[in-house]
Amino acid sequence: MVRAGLNPERLTLAGADLADEAGFEQVTLSALARRFDVKPASLYAHVKSSHELKTRIALFALEELADRVADAVAGRAGKDALTAFANAYRDYARAHPGRYEAARYRLDPQTAAAGAGVRHAQMTRAILRGYDLAEPDQTHAVRMLGSVFHGYASLEAAGAFDHTDVAAQQSWAWTLDCLDTALRNRSTS
Repeated sequence: MVRAGLNPERLTLAGADLADEAGFEQVTLSALARRFDVKPASLYAHVKSSHELKTRIALFALEELADRVADAVAGRAGKDALTAFANAYRDYARAHPGRYEAARYRLDPQTAAAGAGVRHAQMTRAILRGYDLAEPDQTHAVRMLGSVFHGYASLEAAGAFDHTDVAAQQSWAWTLDCLDTALRNRSTS
């Protein structure tokens, strides 16, 4: 019998919340079943496995992050767009650490192609249009920005910047200034 109120969407959201509270690695069907006071077997009517649950959470997080970034960059160009994109990314990682971790979950190529990860790449390329980069520099820039944003967010989440008098926000602004300068210097025009 299917328990009233449980469905894949509700389980995905509850799993995303659990990821933020306990960490993405702690998200299991057993842990989720405890939240709903049901036996883990009763969740299999809605989600086939922990892998499927984690995939659903990853897709949810990617979509949620893409929506926030899209709102942040709308109507902006150049350094303003770069900064808005970067701040939305960092703010999401800080507000939703488990979901952010979920967004890094390895997806099979078909699932990834159908998810919001494609929107992330398109938005990154859109902000890079303001820098007039030709290929392969544009692809290099997409990878560089993703690496810097993820690296900074990950180090900050781990407390790596807590041991100095220089505020993390100051370093973040400095990093974005340097990225803007580097991108402008690589421009083809």
